[in-house]
Amino acid sequence: MNGVQLCARFSIATNRLNYCGPADAEPTLYRTIVDGEELEASAKALRKFEALEPYLQAIAEKHGQDLFDHDVVEAYWIGNDLLEPFTRDDFRRILETLQRRGLGRPIAARLAAHLPEHPIPHHAFHVTFVGVGAVTGKVATTLENMEMCRPSWGRVTRVEGNTAHVEKPSLTLDGEKLGLGEAREAAYDFDPRLLPGLQGGDWVALHWGWPTMALSPTQLARLRDYTMRCLEQAALAHASLGIL
Repeated sequence: MNGVQLCARFSIATNRLNYCGPADAEPTLYRTIVDGEELEASAKALRKFEALEPYLQAIAEKHGQDLFDHDVVEAYWIGNDLLEPFTRDDFRRILETLQRRGLGRPIAARLAAHLPEHPIPHHAFHVTFVGVGAVTGKVATTLENMEMCRPSWGRVTRVEGNTAHVEKPSLTLDGEKLGLGEAREAAYDFDPRLLPGLQGGDWVALHWGWPTMALSPTQLARLRDYTMRCLEQAALAHASLGIL
């Protein structure tokens, strides 16, 4: 799986819901994921996803890599070592770019003034710190939508046709602190062309209720670790901002 395909797997659900990106991108993204076709067209479409490119560009430039290198895309959606060296100043530049893509100037200024010590350019941090829907204005920033939008993980308990039953934890709000609750089972439709051979015992990543990919043990560990770190840093920022 190359970087464009990986990025398309996580992005196709929000495009299907008309939350992000060009309105006609879904068929192209699907062909890229399933057949490896139209990579350039998908890359062009993904660059137009309002809150995506600023993060990929920042990670790529920090490490002298290409925007859609697999490691760059994996860093943003799952997590890896490319996220480690980011500073407050680096994240302020991301906020400046997000402002040009639709984030309100007062919101960007307030966030920039209350960054935690270790901001993380991961999608889970964007969702819980910047706010789901804050750039496009198409989604309300609620706990339920934050849960849907964060890259989550779950263990498949059984598969029935094109439905996967998955045990996964969900976001909780305890006073002013976001956390993860106990894993509970829910049913999710999936595309067998995207997840061929899916079976009980597999671990999958999910985005907006859509099983995006099977996770290796290393990817699962990274996604868990970086999600918890993102929640911790977002909690520090929320305390400074006096919200949640």
